[in-house]
Amino acid sequence: MNIKPITTKVFAENEDLFAFVTRFIKRAPERSVIVITSKIVALSEGRTAKLGTEKEKEALIRSESEFALETEYVWLTIKDGMLVANAGVDESNADGKIVLLPKDSYKAASEMRKKLMKHYGVKELGVLITDSRLLPLRAGVVGVALGYAGFKGIRDYRGTPDIFGRKLTMTRTDVADALATTAVLPMGEGKECRPLAIITGAEIEFTDRVNKKELLIPIEEDVYGPMFRKIGKK
Repeated sequence: MNIKPITTKVFAENEDLFAFVTRFIKRAPERSVIVITSKIVALSEGRTAKLGTEKEKEALIRSESEFALETEYVWLTIKDGMLVANAGVDESNADGKIVLLPKDSYKAASEMRKKLMKHYGVKELGVLITDSRLLPLRAGVVGVALGYAGFKGIRDYRGTPDIFGRKLTMTRTDVADALATTAVLPMGEGKECRPLAIITGAEIEFTDRVNKKELLIPIEEDVYGPMFRKIGKK
């Protein structure tokens, strides 16, 4: 697998995202995945707000969340079924504003894929919209898939044998987030100005239909749920 980050100019608010992508990615081969950071998707949608008071920021975070818990450092929130700090509300690389997450990353990925397939003349193409996340008990951020189109986001090994013939009962590979983390590493988090990347040679299953809920699990079934509930009682 090969990941090529793309250095670009600074993306402007309300700029045409399709024109931007095709300006800096001249060619996309069959069975490649175009990676787009969520910040420029959100900027293309005008999903920004002015920096205000802490109370105004709190109200914005709450309005963007399905669940919000204030902590010493951030608001721990659930948005679109995922655990995220501050509902994704971000002040970095925002030129004095606050940038929210895209309105619907799966829809944005699907619409962009249709346009790019026609533009590049390909039949199998993936589009992946990425963001950064903190992992519990780990320093530093990794990439995460906010939305994607054109490939299956999960590989299910349940019911298949391991190398010794033992049947696997729980194992699934989170393909979408694995690709996101791989791409986000060379794309960078600072002033690299690499909001795009193209992945080739990935062992993924391309498809025209994506189940946007395939990566989600109920809180009650989360394997870490009991541990965090126990810690919270101490």
